[in-house]
Order: sequence, then structure tokens, then C-alpha cells
Amino acid sequence: MQDHQIDLILTILSQLVSSFKPPVVGVVAEETNDPFLILISCILSLRTRDATTGAASARLFEIADRPDKILQLTEKQITKAIYPVSFYRNKTKSILAIAKILQEKFSGQVPDDLDTLLTLPGVGRKTANLVVSVAFKKPAICVDIHVHRISNRWAYIKTKKPDESEMALRKKLPMKHWITYNDLLVPFGQYVCTPLSPFCSRCPISDYCPKVDVQKHR
Repeated sequence: MQDHQIDLILTILSQLVSSFKPPVVGVVAEETNDPFLILISCILSLRTRDATTGAASARLFEIADRPDKILQLTEKQITKAIYPVSFYRNKTKSILAIAKILQEKFSGQVPDDLDTLLTLPGVGRKTANLVVSVAFKKPAICVDIHVHRISNRWAYIKTKKPDESEMALRKKLPMKHWITYNDLLVPFGQYVCTPLSPFCSRCPISDYCPKVDVQKHR
């Protein structure tokens, strides 16, 4: 893919993914527009399938949807609500620690800047960038495995790790695409440009894609 084609590629993808089920964090954002719920759903989604994340988020938010309410729960109650998300015990501790910090230092509000979010327990660059872009509509590039894989598969960047991809995209991707880039590439990566044997035969941008490191496709 040529660098100048990125606007066209993303326009085509926006039309394609509009028919796909959005990621659970996007659903939470659309339904609630609440930075705290978006942050917690991001934490729960790490290494966890969307269906599991969605159900766990709903159970937890039904009993506690603010930092002060979270702090009224025991670890056992939170664990029961979020099970079986991956690393549910560690995530329980992170959720409690985050709620305590937000309540004590930020009057129960989620910070809207990347550096402060990164100081919260269990919050890495992927989560922090997603919260900044989805919850606060501020330019940030959230790079997960799909964004990393597809950006390299297109030969738009050449990196080995997601953190490297974020920095490369910050230098190269026009800022007007920062907020929506993850929203487009995640469902595209889930349903079409899959890790193994992607569905190139039904991909509307296949002709633009050099298919870097694709050994087999359908």
C-alpha cells in the first residue's frame, strides 16, 4: 500500500465495518459516554473475548458503576461479577486500586491525559490511548494486536511490537485518523483480516495490500 492511499483505504474500511458488530468498549462508550465505565471495560477486555467482556461489564456495572460504589464492594464480589474474564483476580485488584485513586486524587473523575492514565494500576498504553480517544474524543492512537498486525501487513509501517507501532503511526498517520483508526482496524481484523488465513477474497482493499508475511489466505 502506498502511503498516499491511506485516506482511501480508511474510507473503504469505514463502509465495510459499519455492518460489523462493534467491539464491546465501543458499545459501552456509545451507550453510556461515561469515561469510568469505558476505562473499566477496557481493563476487563484485555486478553478476553468481547462476548465475555460484555457480560462481565454488565454484571459489574449493575452493582457498581462509579468509583465510590466500587469501593463499597469486596474483592470477592467484584471477582464474582467479572469472572471468567482472563486474569480476573489481578483485574479485581486493579479495579479496586483504580477506584481508590480516582476517588482520593481526582474526585472520582477519570483523567483525560495519557501520562496520568498510565500511572493507574493495570493501565498500559493500549488502554490509556483507547480511553483518551474513545471517552474524551482526543487524538490518540490505540494499538492492539489487530492494529499492529494489519498496519504491518499493509506495509504502512514496519515494526515488531505494538508499542513500536504506536510510535511509528504517530509519526506517519494523519492526525485526523488517530481517533478512528482502532475503531476501524479492530473489527476488520476480527472478521476479515484475521491473523491466520485472512479472507482476502472478500476484502475490498485486497488489491492495495501487499499482504506482508501472509502465508495463506482465503
